[in-house]
Amino acid sequence: MSHPAYVASRAELLGVAEAIHSHWQQVGADGHLLARNLDTGEEFGFDVDTVVPLASVIKVPLALVVLDAIAAGELDPALPITIDPATKSVGPTGLAAFRYPVTAAVGDLLHQMLTLSDNASADALLDLIDVQAIDARLREWGITGIRMRHRLQRMYECVAGVAGDDFGLAMELAIRDDGVGLYSIETLDPAHANAGTAAALVDVLERIWLDHVSQPSATAELRRLMGLQLFNHRLSSDLLLDTVRVSGKTGTFLHLRHEIGVVTSDAGDRIAIAALTRSQRRADIAHDIDLAIGAAARTAFETLRT
Repeated sequence: MSHPAYVASRAELLGVAEAIHSHWQQVGADGHLLARNLDTGEEFGFDVDTVVPLASVIKVPLALVVLDAIAAGELDPALPITIDPATKSVGPTGLAAFRYPVTAAVGDLLHQMLTLSDNASADALLDLIDVQAIDARLREWGITGIRMRHRLQRMYECVAGVAGDDFGLAMELAIRDDGVGLYSIETLDPAHANAGTAAALVDVLERIWLDHVSQPSATAELRRLMGLQLFNHRLSSDLLLDTVRVSGKTGTFLHLRHEIGVVTSDAGDRIAIAALTRSQRRADIAHDIDLAIGAAARTAFETLRT
């Protein structure tokens, strides 16, 4: 493996980045990290410009574009959408797990997509504003380091195309392909996947938190919804404190274990973090990697807070 490219706004932070990278390697994870204080600009990380598949992390820019359309009066958040289980996108949570037809408003689909990472809700929203329109809107805003290329269901279709229902085989292929740079599963190929970099993700978090993109009503609602995410096994795992809030979005698929978010303290500190990892071993459950992401988030918060 090549030596990581470290970044740091001051020399003292290089050692912090190196320690986190070493810890991730010890638990069997390759990855990319960037942490930034949104008020001072101080930051550190490693391999921040490497493009990687984002899995459900892509739901944050998707939500931003949908909320922008709502803020502009182009889309009604109360518009009812019926999701048919025979045609819905698959997934383990939210409406994706429902067995019977369900009708929900656009605003509630956004809630399900961000709090439970519901794929059916995400793809129902993409039926209203298609993939190409989402990607074009990001370009218009100057968000060039994130690409949306396919619906969430496409990830499962590509796995089925090469491994059928055998997700164990799919994970073996994913890990093998990372090593050679040739991808059996198209949606794990950064050139074809919903993809982005740690640097681009932190940049978009900064713009959302500072109201430097879209409209204030849209970014405020996105911050609110990200603050309601129910998963606390990664960024939040070492920051479960009454005085700290984590607003985040996970992304999990095969060997990918990601989370992006902003850690906010009662004192006003705001630290944006993008932690993108790929497991080096076949394992559906890898708490050590999840906890290593949480340890990195706590270190980043404690190091960069003023």
